[in-house]
Amino acid sequence: MPADNEVFTDKDFSCLPIAIQKYIAYCGYIGTPKMSYLKMEYHNVDFSQGRNGPTLKIDYTQYNFINEPCRMALIDSSMFGIPFEGYDYYQNGTGGMKGVVAKCITLFDQTGTDMDKACLATFLAESLFAPTIILQDYISFEEISDFEVKATITYGGQRASGIFTFNEQYEMISFTTNDRAATGTDGNMEYIPWSAICSDYQLSENGIKHPTKFQAVWNYSDEDFVYFDGVISEVTYGYAE
Repeated sequence: MPADNEVFTDKDFSCLPIAIQKYIAYCGYIGTPKMSYLKMEYHNVDFSQGRNGPTLKIDYTQYNFINEPCRMALIDSSMFGIPFEGYDYYQNGTGGMKGVVAKCITLFDQTGTDMDKACLATFLAESLFAPTIILQDYISFEEISDFEVKATITYGGQRASGIFTFNEQYEMISFTTNDRAATGTDGNMEYIPWSAICSDYQLSENGIKHPTKFQAVWNYSDEDFVYFDGVISEVTYGYAE
């Protein structure tokens, strides 16, 4: 965990691909404190329960911790006027998703090795939002082109990889991976290409540029299915004490 007096320097990123170095500079991280966790908040997200399922309006709050891969996300919504709460997590090498209606009825509770890997891939997809993460030993990078970087995360006996793509301003605009499995209508897990799409970078109150629009997409062979379509309302960081 970073000490409370540590700030990001150019040297921290000098061994990483040029595209990442330019992204870090563009977003304004150099000279800012190294965070120990990230908090992101979304409100009124369009969240679809499968290609043939209903679409809910949800509030989504997530925390990503740095010292070891750890991610916790809370969903708050309602279905037909009945409270619906979801929990998406990766901790100590274990990932899962759980949904509860009416405070006590479990709608789904997905766990297992496929979920472990999927949740690890999600943590990797969001790693550039909290750059202390990309300085950790559990992540490695490979330059693919001037605007593409392959990233690999290894933890808890699992490994996940994906490709970050940057535009000409070196905004990170997408992350794609084949290491996330979707749950089919029969309950079986199927590996489908998955993308996280970022856009509309804005300067935030902490002096750092963040994307304000975020979509999570299953890239099925017959269509791209956007199941999470949200606006990031706030990004904040926590620091070591």
